[in-house]
Amino acid sequence: MRLWGRVMAFNKESDFEEALIKILSERGWEKEVLKNYSEKDLLQNWADILFENNRDIDRLNDYPLTDGEMQQILEQIEALRTPLKLNSFINGKSVSIVRDNPDDKLHFGNEVSLKIYRHEIAAGQSRYQIVQQPKFPTKSKLLNDRRGDLMLLINGMPVIHIELKRSGIPVSQACNQIEKYSYEGVFTGLFSLVQIFVAMEPNETVYFANPGTDGKFNPDYYFHWADFNNEPIKEWNTIASTLLSIPMAHQLIGFYTVADDSDGVLKVMRSYQYFAASAISDKVAKAKWEGDNQLGGYVWHTTGSGKTMTSFKSAQLIASSKDADKVVFLMDRIELGTQSLKEYRGFADENESVQATENTNVLISKLKSLNPADTLIVSSIQKMSNIKDEVGGLNAHDIEIIGEKRIVFIVDEAHRSTFGDMLITIKKTFPKAMFFGFTGTPIQEENQKKKNTTTSVFGNELHRYSIADGIRDKNVLGFDPYKVLTFRDKDVRKVVALEKAKAQTEEEAIADSHKSKIYYKFMDSSQVKMVGYKDKKGDYIKGIEDYIPNTQYITEEHTVTVVKDILVNWTTLSRNSKFHAIFATSSIPEAINYYRLFKKLQPTLKVTALFDTNIDNNDGVQVKEDGLVEIISDYNTRYGQDFTIPTFAKMKKDIAARLAHKKPYGRIANDPAQQIDILIVVDQMLTGFDSKWINTLYMDKMLRYENIIQAFSRTNRLFGPDKPFGTIRYYRRPHTMERNINDAVKLYSGDRPLGLFVQHLSENLEQMNNIFYDISELFRNAGIADFNKLPSDITVCRKFAKGFNEFSGYLEAAKVQGFKWDIPKYTDEATGTSVDVAIDEKTYLILVLRYKELSGSSNNEADSSGDGSIPYDLVGYITEIDTGLIDSDYMNSRFEKYIKLLHTEGTNEEAIENAEAELHKTFATLSQEEQKYANIFLHDIQRGDVLVTPGKTLRDYINEYVTRARNDQIHQIAVALGINEDMLRDMMSLKLNENNLNEFGRYDELKKTVDKAKARIYFEKIEKTTIIPPKVNIKVDKLLRDFIVSGGFEIHSPIDNE
Repeated sequence: MRLWGRVMAFNKESDFEEALIKILSERGWEKEVLKNYSEKDLLQNWADILFENNRDIDRLNDYPLTDGEMQQILEQIEALRTPLKLNSFINGKSVSIVRDNPDDKLHFGNEVSLKIYRHEIAAGQSRYQIVQQPKFPTKSKLLNDRRGDLMLLINGMPVIHIELKRSGIPVSQACNQIEKYSYEGVFTGLFSLVQIFVAMEPNETVYFANPGTDGKFNPDYYFHWADFNNEPIKEWNTIASTLLSIPMAHQLIGFYTVADDSDGVLKVMRSYQYFAASAISDKVAKAKWEGDNQLGGYVWHTTGSGKTMTSFKSAQLIASSKDADKVVFLMDRIELGTQSLKEYRGFADENESVQATENTNVLISKLKSLNPADTLIVSSIQKMSNIKDEVGGLNAHDIEIIGEKRIVFIVDEAHRSTFGDMLITIKKTFPKAMFFGFTGTPIQEENQKKKNTTTSVFGNELHRYSIADGIRDKNVLGFDPYKVLTFRDKDVRKVVALEKAKAQTEEEAIADSHKSKIYYKFMDSSQVKMVGYKDKKGDYIKGIEDYIPNTQYITEEHTVTVVKDILVNWTTLSRNSKFHAIFATSSIPEAINYYRLFKKLQPTLKVTALFDTNIDNNDGVQVKEDGLVEIISDYNTRYGQDFTIPTFAKMKKDIAARLAHKKPYGRIANDPAQQIDILIVVDQMLTGFDSKWINTLYMDKMLRYENIIQAFSRTNRLFGPDKPFGTIRYYRRPHTMERNINDAVKLYSGDRPLGLFVQHLSENLEQMNNIFYDISELFRNAGIADFNKLPSDITVCRKFAKGFNEFSGYLEAAKVQGFKWDIPKYTDEATGTSVDVAIDEKTYLILVLRYKELSGSSNNEADSSGDGSIPYDLVGYITEIDTGLIDSDYMNSRFEKYIKLLHTEGTNEEAIENAEAELHKTFATLSQEEQKYANIFLHDIQRGDVLVTPGKTLRDYINEYVTRARNDQIHQIAVALGINEDMLRDMMSLKLNENNLNEFGRYDELKKTVDKAKARIYFEKIEKTTIIPPKVNIKVDKLLRDFIVSGGFEIHSPIDNE
């Protein structure tokens, strides 16, 4: 152990473990550590705690729990199985058993209820224990039992598992260890109660919810803890003193996990969600309920950061604490009909009821009700504001009854301008209630509505997590906006200049001195800019685009150009229709026109439209109604539905579900015919709608401030490497829109716009070039030509892994922006900068091949920790890239040239050597194993042992040699273990991995054919010692499993050891 700067460094994991235990025991956890406890030991420990908490006469009657009774509890745990359902079990406070302890004559054979979890934190009410190196069982009896690092028990239940790595090992390896344990079946039985995983190395910690044996580990949801000001906490000792301390760890399990039934997964709150929810619940807890209490405050959390979950947890905490009689969650009636209500209900516990109503009488009865099930109410702000005016609405008696109650209102999307008047009405109706707002874009002085800001309506800011914070923490994506000009600036300027000069032609304008003066003023960009601005006095000075009439943007020239731009970029931006897009238009007639244009220009593209169906009496009513009929009819035909204008609200729900891949379209990713490519909107779906499958927003519409951030944020949900950012392309008054975007960014990023807009293509290519030069230098300095193998120095390999991870991030971004390997040079349209790409696809795939070899590299033996950790931070999707794409034509042409020179009389030795060197350079495109056999083949040729057959390629020969070697390897292991060679050969041909190795029981069947006597003789000869039969089984399983999963290798021969 040593100090790095101010942070302690640990050369041994065991030292790190002891140091963490010491701090935890000073932060509320018991000092007596449970060492090497097995599941059986932990069950007995839990039984002892349950006995202490339930020994009264009505429960255990002072008689301990038997093994059979604990087995009953374990069976209930195993029946629930998933972390999602077990979350409710852990927090359910009690569990029932049938007493089978004959000494308890009072309850024998009867059901009793046991308190299993106390929400009371500390104060002697709860037990907090540390388990060091817990022993885990595994799925296979042949595998050794596993040992974790640390497990934390609350009231006897294992709820937090911590995996540690020493200094210098990336935290991703601790995450990988947890994933490996999960796959091996470690977190089953009693250990399935684990709710939170913590992966930790001295300088970095991530925590995440247990996805369960059926779930998928997703690094996008591995969170870093931060302080109230969103500054990430990196040091292990600070994490131990905050996140893992008591009471925080207890609150994390009891209050800040969410069992999301709609997604079927357990979720854990991020630090900013915790601070916001606790700020609201603390404010309510301190309330005196004497009036003048209405300004509770507001939470500014950027769109896409999980506001709905945070607001729900706030409401749930208030309801469960009994600090308020009613918690009413108000949202727009449109959102009430689509996503938000479903999410809210999905977050609720099994014992909780989320009451939602748009019926006035039902709403009033819920507000008056004394039933605890009616504590959480969801309604629309429109309905609540009209509650007194509607037929059957509030009367004086109702107002008196409800007025006595402590009511908290939580308002979602609190920035919306329509909420202003409605909130005033609601505040008058409920004068003693408290109001809290949630928004990603609070209204501030710059964009105040009716002289009101979010602060004046809701009170002070309780917590902030701006869009800049979200992008920095990788909780939301950045944006890649493009200003697309459908008319050239000089043409637009000329049209405006002629119109202002009242001239038909340029000649006419110049001929008249008065007209000429005006004309040249507007043609001079130093006198009239393209976009308007405010001067030093604060007066607005118009720009060219301010003079362009809206009618200019409904011309065929503009609209066709917009649609063609979308179509030209569609395949690249959508990743061949993997992702969906929203197209925001300025009016309903324009939306209908665009819909028809798409049908005309690209009928196979799956396009639909959505807007307000209330047919009004303004101009264009017939256009609107005809358009609606056409859109609904097309939708019904394409998707086999039967919607009508009266049921258009249901069609909106259907559209929302398709775009979000939610029930009943959870598997729509595999059924392209059922997907929507582009949704055309006017105002709807530009706020409050979430889908990670939307990656592009097209805009032929003018927006400002909060509306820009809200609309852009439809594209910023995390997905994976295929979606590095949200793309925006805007067409109408593009220069003015660019100004509006910059104003919005300044207002809502806390003046920290860094990272908000991603780099453009030319910048990403420059970064790729720079990293490639660095990687080239690493290999060159290691004396390796053509990247044909990995450097032997582990520190150099680490640098390569880190650099190639960064390179791949820029490459993924560049691909979305239009980069293709067959185009070697790109020019930035905005700046005119040209970039030559320094790396070609073949070299890239060679580097991928070397990167893949890091995970199985013998260099790992240089890791002296002995814990088997791979000291590289490897990214899964890179190791899955198919390097079989590397072009072998060039390699074969070099081979043919070499063979020709070799067999041509009179060829000088130097020419042959040069040809051989040229051929060797192409071997970099081969794996290390293939390179080995390619060299053996060449040596065979040079010795005259092989005659080259015309028409046969080098790749053919390499494959033959590899296959022959594999057959020899299979034969060798089959002989050594006495195993069925044909069965093994069949399994090897399937290219299996750990996940599907024993599918259909095939691996178990293969193991049954092992001749245990032969296997024992083999291992005893190798190890030169006597081995007992159970250990032979374990050694056979390990050797055979590794052999199949790795694709085969040469096993040790007993002769080699003699």
